[in-house]
Amino acid sequence: MKALSVLAVFAALASAQYAGPKTVYILPMSAGLDQYIAQSLTKDHVMQVVADPKTAEVVMTDSLGQAFEQRMKEILPAENKDKKSDDSPSHNSFRTSRPRGTIFLVDAKSRQVLWSDYQKPPRSNSDRDLNRNAEQIAKKISGK
Repeated sequence: MKALSVLAVFAALASAQYAGPKTVYILPMSAGLDQYIAQSLTKDHVMQVVADPKTAEVVMTDSLGQAFEQRMKEILPAENKDKKSDDSPSHNSFRTSRPRGTIFLVDAKSRQVLWSDYQKPPRSNSDRDLNRNAEQIAKKISGK
């Protein structure tokens, strides 16, 4: 009986632990991949995709650099401007001409990359290839 109550306490603690971000805002991606990722994340209950970036815990993107930083300033202005001046150079200012397959989850408040992974870009922009690519990304994020 005592062992069962101890197990119940551990089960309750385990279920109460934070398992990761719950809400994501997805920035537009090449070939509309963002739409397919949104569908896969919600279908598999990995994360809730939100249309308002102010309600998101994380932002998903396929690129980092000055363009990403500028977009973040537009949609989610930093609350504390003392941390970094707007005219300071960025340490992530490099950017290739096109996405190379890396997907990033960035904390909406701290702007730190929480997760990233490489997913080979789809062979074509067909619905089938984009959907398969999005499903693989959702599986990687969920850890399944």
